[in-house]
Amino acid sequence: MPELPEVETVRRGLEPAMVGQTIVGVEQRRPDLRFPFPERFAERLTGRKVEALGRRAKYLLADLSGGDVLVMHLGMTGRFTVAMPEAGASPLGEFHHEAGGVAAHDHVVLRLANGAVITYNDARRFGFMTLIARAELNEHPLFRAMGIEPLGNELNGASLAALFAGKSAPLKAALLDQRLVAGLGNIYVCEALHRARLSPRREAGTIASKAGGPTQKSERLAGVIRDVLEEAVAAGGSTLRDYAHTDGSLGYFQHTFRVYDREGAPCPTPGCRGVVQRIVQSGRSTFFCASCQR
Repeated sequence: MPELPEVETVRRGLEPAMVGQTIVGVEQRRPDLRFPFPERFAERLTGRKVEALGRRAKYLLADLSGGDVLVMHLGMTGRFTVAMPEAGASPLGEFHHEAGGVAAHDHVVLRLANGAVITYNDARRFGFMTLIARAELNEHPLFRAMGIEPLGNELNGASLAALFAGKSAPLKAALLDQRLVAGLGNIYVCEALHRARLSPRREAGTIASKAGGPTQKSERLAGVIRDVLEEAVAAGGSTLRDYAHTDGSLGYFQHTFRVYDREGAPCPTPGCRGVVQRIVQSGRSTFFCASCQR
């Protein structure tokens, strides 16, 4: 599943081709992806201008003229490609999968007034698209229980402390709870906790004071979460099995992983003699150093 930096990278790649352009044609080649498409989906998109392209957690949000938002989720194998008339097939945002790119998996094609052709390909069809009125977006079931944005102004030591105060759940589990912090995934939580020198197994409430206020731990964690995500976006995300940068080249943040997928490697923290361990928490692999992450 692509994580927040990968989705943000795709958003930035699609933005130049889409924003300010009118959708002049839509090909919907099947009735559903993970979920059925909305009724009259192609008809409701045709003639709409894309006024902005945003992101909420791992969702892409295209604000359309008329007040609707086209909500897009990539699932596990979804990818977008953009062909510009003057450049031929030029991928501006895509996710690669072993079955990706096969024309049979091209499910939605958007044609824009500038000549751009945007194709959504999804081999396993775990992604989806829907239309939601902008005025109703925050109360929609997809978004109403969603937590704060980790790249937004809401994330700081005080907000983390307030969210986690009194919680006995492991810190890693709390960070992955989308109702608390939206968009964080396994890779970047492992990396942030290592930088913050906090154990993924410690109780989440221990980073807050007894009164629920910020502590040095919560301030440090908030800072490194932002740093890790911003570095990953700048690097184009993490190339694991199926991710590629928005210009088609590979993302390179995985070359700077400190702990993720490095079981048995020496801990990279200066002066630490520990090794990276792997444990399983809630069915997910956690990589950390027990020597310097307390």
